[in-house]
Amino acid sequence: MYDYENSPEPDLIRRAKRGDIKAFSQLYARIYKDLYRFALYMTRHTQDAEDAVSEAVLSAYENLAGLRKEDSFRSWMFTILNNCCKKMLRRGRREAALPEGGAHDRIGENAHEPDYAQWHDVRRAFGELDEEERMIVAFSVFGGYRSEEIAQMLDRNAATVRSRKSRALEKMRSALS
Repeated sequence: MYDYENSPEPDLIRRAKRGDIKAFSQLYARIYKDLYRFALYMTRHTQDAEDAVSEAVLSAYENLAGLRKEDSFRSWMFTILNNCCKKMLRRGRREAALPEGGAHDRIGENAHEPDYAQWHDVRRAFGELDEEERMIVAFSVFGGYRSEEIAQMLDRNAATVRSRKSRALEKMRSALS
């Protein structure tokens, strides 16, 4: 019996490309929290975030054969999710702000979180960024990507990404002070 939980990502990707649903499910399980966090901060609404993640995962599953580099699965998934979020934002489905707390907001109950007021202020400051700034900060913070990887996903120059990230973080710092 194959050990999906302890298998390296490239093995799971090869299996998933051959139609192994359990392998794809394991890949998804490994990055779900990061995908949801990214979508939540991009769409600023829990239901839209859930819808965007669902749409991205379905699209990824249907197009897995198009993944060229096995070591780029994570960035490929975030690129798909980013496109789903952008499409959702263009449709203007919701104007609601980020949730004020609660079960949808807690991804991983053991995570150390700042107090409510601080958390609310950070979300408000993040919400004041323009769409591209939010994407860059979200890819960096939630996805853990370097500027070069973000640049590739957004079809931008790495130096441009670094400067926009710096400006976005400075805007957030100003809004928080």
